Amino acid sequence: MATDHGGGGNAHTEPELSDSLKTFGAVLKALREESGLTQEEFARRVRYSAAYVAKIEQGKRFPPGDLPARAEEVLGPVALKVLTAAARSLTRRAVLASWFRQWAGVEEEAISLYAYECRAVPGLLQPEGYVRAVFDLRLPPASEEQIEREVASRLDRQQILSTNQNTAFSFVVEQSVLERRMGGRDVTGQVIDHLLEVGRRRNIEVQIMPTVQEDHCGIDGPMYLAETSSHQWIGYTEGQRSSNLISAPKDVSVLLQRYGRLRSQALGCRATVKLLEQMRGAL
Repeated sequence: MATDHGGGGNAHTEPELSDSLKTFGAVLKALREESGLTQEEFARRVRYSAAYVAKIEQGKRFPPGDLPARAEEVLGPVALKVLTAAARSLTRRAVLASWFRQWAGVEEEAISLYAYECRAVPGLLQPEGYVRAVFDLRLPPASEEQIEREVASRLDRQQILSTNQNTAFSFVVEQSVLERRMGGRDVTGQVIDHLLEVGRRRNIEVQIMPTVQEDHCGIDGPMYLAETSSHQWIGYTEGQRSSNLISAPKDVSVLLQRYGRLRSQALGCRATVKLLEQMRGAL
């Protein structure tokens, strides 16, 4: 599946077929054939490559969000209704890496979700410009179609911040992540503005870990923690082209202790806002 993990985007695997993607593809193919169009003709009219349309019809690519609207221009208003309905059956996890999909399911249902990042802005907090920079700079290089698909997947995943209003979100992000200015000055400005906006929500806390912090306890790297509706805690960690879902209570307890200490070492929410505003003004 297309990688969409916590922060970066440095792994990539070929997408696996899912029932919902295959169903959408079959519906699109049937509508196209009913109109007497070849894949090449349809692709040209909806302004996608024929290869991309073929992958969508085969259930190997997640359809772009504007595909139903573009298809309406070619296939008519019925196609818009049918494809929009078919798109609703697609889950956010349909295009996620198979090794990440289990965590994504936990993430969607969590009643508490914590994240500490020292590599990149957490995936749930990345504005579109930053997401594009992440995937555009990934090695080996991705095609434009892959990038579009993965950008759409990550932005769609972020909807849980709006829809899960009873979930308590906590993010601790290293100041150095912002100082790196990944994507350039304008993208960094977008990131800071987005962090300030998201941090105003009553169920979301954003804290910055100062660059100078002598008693820092996050030396072992990024971590994610989620509390399920049954009040079980699950952890998740990532490395280069690898990930670990952690459910053993003893190991999860270690992560919870470390995250609790990180929250106490990071700047408080008000101090974080002040620092972000200063950084924004210095750009």
